[in-house]
Amino acid sequence: MEGGPEAASKQEFTEFWKRATSSPYIMRLALSAGIGGLLFGYDTGVISGALLYIREDFVEVDKKLWLQEVIVSMAVAGAIIGAALGGWMNDMLGRKTSILGADIVFFLGAIVMAIAPAPWVLVVGRILVGFGVGIASMTSPLYISEASPAAIRGALVCINGLLITFGQFLSYLINLAFTKTPGTWRWMLGVAGLPAVVQFVLMLTLPESPRWLYNQGKENESRKILEKIYRADEIEREIKAMREAIEQEKQEEGLIGQTLGEKIKVAFSNVAVRRGLYAGVTAQVA
Repeated sequence: MEGGPEAASKQEFTEFWKRATSSPYIMRLALSAGIGGLLFGYDTGVISGALLYIREDFVEVDKKLWLQEVIVSMAVAGAIIGAALGGWMNDMLGRKTSILGADIVFFLGAIVMAIAPAPWVLVVGRILVGFGVGIASMTSPLYISEASPAAIRGALVCINGLLITFGQFLSYLINLAFTKTPGTWRWMLGVAGLPAVVQFVLMLTLPESPRWLYNQGKENESRKILEKIYRADEIEREIKAMREAIEQEKQEEGLIGQTLGEKIKVAFSNVAVRRGLYAGVTAQVA
């Protein structure tokens, strides 16, 4: 490439900066959806500090190491369920509705944890929070990617990842802030509900994914949203690309099969899919 990688990177950053500053709507959309990443990061980080004080309040938890492990890991168990159902929710209900649903579940989980009178109630709250995180972890980047200009799509999706790490950092600050406060761990875990409320309110003012709307046959609604995101000379090109991609997906779905069993069988028979799965699992275990 003429100019080399450094010139390309500078050009990409310049394009991102120009589009982001000229259209605050795009950044508002990406940041609002990206709060799902912040919830993810906060939930994974806050339990490390909160568990110290949970052990002080519940003798049973302090004496039983397996119970401490259950309290920590149940959020992951809930996330597995949320992520598994998230794909179906995204296709059937839409990206925006899925994010709103995840916020409601996450908020309920935070409240349950904050008022938990016994360890088993705390476990229930952790499962609910994990369920919300599981949905949000796949829906937020999907929504951002489908509702952002192609030229800066990668940069905007990275916002979700940045907010995950910021959520982890924020959780440690919150843990520190409530260390000397009566209620300690209840505040630490309960505060997690606030970002969920903020995202819920913000998402109510944002549109559905234009790609999902187009796939549902709502072409006029999809076009109106694209007009807010893309420049006038880019809209027709984006609609054409979206139409071709959706048609290709439908053709591939027909080849894969209709039932879940057929889809899993075809997926595992694909060498590229198997290698991707092995690499992903290995990275997570490591």
